[in-house]
Amino acid sequence: MLDINDIMKILPHRPPFLLVDRVTELEQGKRIVAIKNVTMNEPFFPGHFPGHPVMPGVLIIEALAQAACILAIMSSDESVRSKVTYFASIDNARFRKPVIPGDQLSLEIEATGCKRGIWIFSAKALVDGKLVTEAELKAAFADKNN
Repeated sequence: MLDINDIMKILPHRPPFLLVDRVTELEQGKRIVAIKNVTMNEPFFPGHFPGHPVMPGVLIIEALAQAACILAIMSSDESVRSKVTYFASIDNARFRKPVIPGDQLSLEIEATGCKRGIWIFSAKALVDGKLVTEAELKAAFADKNN
C-alpha cells in the first residue's frame, strides 16, 4: 500500500531513525498495519547487546509511534502536513518477548479516540503472529515553530 518512498513523504524521520519500512493496511481514522524489518545492520545492535543482539524496547515503541503518526496524518486534513506530530504519552507498555535480527515486526495500530486534538492509539507489535510489545500511545499535532 505505502512503500518506503511514500512513508518518507509523510514522516520527517530518516534512516537510521526511520523505523517503518512498509504500510500494508490503512483504514483512515481507524487502523494501520505496518512492517519493520529488523536486520543485523541496525546501528544499535553492536551495543545492545554484544554477542546477544536484542532490539531496544524503546525503539519498538518508537516504531509503533511512527506507524501511529502515519495513521493520524493520513486521517487528517491537509493542514497537518505543515505541522509536526509529537508523542504525548506512553501508557501500559508491556514487553512480552525479545525482538532479534531476522524478525519482522508487524505494527498494528488502532485509533481509539481523538479528544481536543490528541490522538489515542492502541498499539501492538507482533512477530510471526505472536505479541511482543503492546502499549497505549497518545500524539498531538503542533506548529513546527513551537
